[in-house]
Amino acid sequence: MAAVPLRPCRASGRFLPLLRGGARSRGASPWAAGPGRVAQRRYKKDVLPEPGGAAPAVSVTEIRRYLRAQGIPFQDGYSCLHAPSLFGPELPTAAAPPFTLFIDKTTGSFLCTATLAEGGWQDLQAAVELRHRGVPAPGLEEGEHEEEAEARRMREDARRIWERALPLGELLDEEETQTTKAAFGIVPLADSTLKRFGVRYLRAAKALVFPWFAPRDAALRGLKLLVAEQQGDAVSYTEETFPRFDAYRNLFGLPLIGRRDTEVVLTGRELDALALHQATGVPCLALPRGATILPPALLPYLEQFRRVTLWLGDDLRSWEAAKLFARKLNPKRCSLVQPGDLQPRPLEALNRGLNLTKILRAALPAGHKAIVSFRQLREEVFGELANSEQVAGVKWARFPELNKLLKGHRRGELTVFTGPTGSGKTTFISEYALDLCTQGVCTLWGSFEINNIRLAKIMLTQFATRRLEDQLELYDEWADRFEDLPLYFMTFHGQQNIKTVLDTMQHAVYMYDITHVVVDNLQFMMGHEQLSADRLAAQDFIIGAFRKFATDNTCHITLVIHPRKEDDEKELQTASIFGSAKASQEADNVLILQDRKLTTGPGKRYLQVSKNRFDGDVGVFPLEFSKASLTFSSYGKSKAKLKKVKEEKAPSPKKGPNGGVGGSSKS
Repeated sequence: MAAVPLRPCRASGRFLPLLRGGARSRGASPWAAGPGRVAQRRYKKDVLPEPGGAAPAVSVTEIRRYLRAQGIPFQDGYSCLHAPSLFGPELPTAAAPPFTLFIDKTTGSFLCTATLAEGGWQDLQAAVELRHRGVPAPGLEEGEHEEEAEARRMREDARRIWERALPLGELLDEEETQTTKAAFGIVPLADSTLKRFGVRYLRAAKALVFPWFAPRDAALRGLKLLVAEQQGDAVSYTEETFPRFDAYRNLFGLPLIGRRDTEVVLTGRELDALALHQATGVPCLALPRGATILPPALLPYLEQFRRVTLWLGDDLRSWEAAKLFARKLNPKRCSLVQPGDLQPRPLEALNRGLNLTKILRAALPAGHKAIVSFRQLREEVFGELANSEQVAGVKWARFPELNKLLKGHRRGELTVFTGPTGSGKTTFISEYALDLCTQGVCTLWGSFEINNIRLAKIMLTQFATRRLEDQLELYDEWADRFEDLPLYFMTFHGQQNIKTVLDTMQHAVYMYDITHVVVDNLQFMMGHEQLSADRLAAQDFIIGAFRKFATDNTCHITLVIHPRKEDDEKELQTASIFGSAKASQEADNVLILQDRKLTTGPGKRYLQVSKNRFDGDVGVFPLEFSKASLTFSSYGKSKAKLKKVKEEKAPSPKKGPNGGVGGSSKS
């Protein structure tokens, strides 16, 4: 029985009647970002930089030098440095491992697994100084008492649901047990496997309940609930978490890991971890958000493993995510299970009677040498040929016409977007990015022209497709849904240095697994460049830096560039982009927002795809702007008319907007 992608939901929706106190109160997330951590151990939240500041950056060499200077012994791990705890007794006890302080090599952030103390690099330096002076480590920060109370309330909500849930195979009769297993596609899973992992069933919601236990004291810290819906021969899963995704993260199955285990398999779903462990006996852990993100806060709990196999799913997005996560985990110890017809996700493989042990043994090493032969690439090439639709990228839900031209949104590409001043470039590109974000594309916004509050207001209106000013009673409902999106904002505004922006982007890619960065716009980074008196040379350098970043980090960058000053009566062309030809040469895609109303009065706008490196299709289609919802999409409207340029019989770029535009641009 096949499975279709998960549809994440809000924690205050389907299961609201089961919660005490109803909807979640507004405010900051109370729980820390790692397993079992509570507010009173939180020293400082790691955030993107304040305006004018640089991204938190410290090299592993600087960390090592500091620890040696302070006389702190340490060991070199895969992703972290291991050191004795600074937050417990002076001497580690025999019952506890001495090296329980883990320092992230990339960011300098730390986690003490013995005391659950955690914070940033500056917090660790402050703790070391206090330790040398004999002052105990700090406790609660001012203002955290309210967050601690909220954390207790959320834990209580999870506990109430947990107590109402029943262990499968124990309190249900045999017929109900088999019916439930069939509904979730888990008939081959033994009751003993479900019991070992603590899986329960909530009758009232017809949901499986997966517990998140604290690794230190095995206390219940959170839940994930999974609802199954039959869609033909496939099963569609909807999941909810308590607390919300952004408030607490854990690894399902972590308490079952022994201190001597040296091998682990990471899966994208809890059911896959159950199937894989039952079939192979190998220690298995499920990531909290599947292939969407691997939070760096979880890396310390994976340090003990010499071999990590990533088997995240059965599609190309899972495969790309596995390669990205392997960079964090250290590719030298990672192996990847490549999706294919004979290598589906673990639960489906178990249902089909495949040999999961054989599939694990066939996992490919994540770390490739600088030079490879076709033999090493053969399977990946076949995978792309066999999954051409997935290779094309993530499809837009609101812009089906864009799918017909660009085929999809792909990682590692650079898109240049331009349009006349006042035509609505920021409004369009915010909906363009929001569309992808709602489908799980982790997005980082860098808005240098308008502030984040105004941008968030625009995107929230587009997300709700209505004017919330007239329906303020719906604000919390839509804000809760919007908050669940994997969406982040840089706090820069106005002119910025390109190095500062790139450092922040690099930090976001590591921390939040960003796969799409929107930069609005390039001109705001040129005022700070002292590379050359020639502004064109400075712009070329910036575009080259973004191109390299997109390639090196397998991240799509959408770059907004103003056009050069031209006659308003003429339509913009690729050559209209401000600066030299480097912008259009380096770009994989060039999008132009044509605005004929500037010369003809009120009228429609058009989106022109003037370059498409993926397959060469270029064309134009109309956009209809809705002032109420601030949307350009044909979402819920009549189908827009698409005109592919290369199919035109008599293209004439000088005609009106219903005429042709340009020729095919393929490079």
